[in-house]
Amino acid sequence: MNELENLANVNVDQLYNDVSNLIEKAKIQVVSHVNTEFVILNWNIGKRIKNELLDNKKPEYGKRVIKELSKRLIEKYGRGYSYSNLYRMLQINEDFEDFENFETLSQKLSWSHFVEIVKMDTDIKRKFYTTMCMNENWSVRTLKERVDSALFERTTISKKPEQTIINDLQLLTNENKMTTDLFFRDPYILDFLELKDTYSEKDLENAIINELEKFILEMGNDFAFLARQKRITIDGRDYYMDLLFYHRKLKRLVVIELKLDEFKPEHKGQVELYLKWLDKYEKAEGEEPPVAIILCATKSDMMTELLELDTSGIHVAQYLTNYVPKELLQEKFLSSIKNAKIQLEQRNKSEEKE
Repeated sequence: MNELENLANVNVDQLYNDVSNLIEKAKIQVVSHVNTEFVILNWNIGKRIKNELLDNKKPEYGKRVIKELSKRLIEKYGRGYSYSNLYRMLQINEDFEDFENFETLSQKLSWSHFVEIVKMDTDIKRKFYTTMCMNENWSVRTLKERVDSALFERTTISKKPEQTIINDLQLLTNENKMTTDLFFRDPYILDFLELKDTYSEKDLENAIINELEKFILEMGNDFAFLARQKRITIDGRDYYMDLLFYHRKLKRLVVIELKLDEFKPEHKGQVELYLKWLDKYEKAEGEEPPVAIILCATKSDMMTELLELDTSGIHVAQYLTNYVPKELLQEKFLSSIKNAKIQLEQRNKSEEKE
């Protein structure tokens, strides 16, 4: 037996005793606080393992220690302490180092939530999905679905600087206020509508109404449906808004217009009229100005930029009625995020020169 193996055995004895004590202490309280205590227990185990491995940087040492620890814990406590589970506890402790913050999260999120979140490849994505889980009370299944649909990459906020993302997430967490950048997405995935190969705007609208619950989940949990084909009359002429919603956290009315073809400049004028009418006649005291989403088959980013839609409360987004593989979605959105950040940097440099 070499020196490394001797060291591992000696340290594992104490490590095993420490972790075993953590488990026994937690079991006393687990009856009344099952989820929270279980999550915190696993965090503490991860912390204890991390502290053990800090002084020895050799990867083979860490693997051997965790394997030996797992073997002993399984004999006493069962398969929940497999090598992969212990390693995951270590990862989660490293990604959520602040115990007070983690303790707060543990009151709303299960261990399975953390297991999914820790798989994400960047810290900002982990922050995004953690915050959305907390605020929209996602189940683990919903979280997986949102990740698979590349929700973060589809959300407007993903194209903003990282500090802006952090500020918006903190605003949502601390003040329960959501920005439109966290709300708007592109594209919206409407594959659950199961439309035929050819369909009309009326078919699309009918399908959305029939599948309203799933549609609202795609848009966000804080949506409340108000009206379909809401009629307004201006100078004796009737106009009809396709769908009208209210978003609680945004505190705004939200108009959704459906277009089967590509986005056209005249769509902006049509929706601006709706927003001005709603702002004057429907907006309640304390509400923010209404916003609109134009869902269309295709759109030109250059055109939407030239029309300065972001300053008019109008968001243009494509909709997908067929399933798109996650890999293709991620590839598209990573490219769009990169291009958006390049444009933002160029705009900032231009403003600095002026």
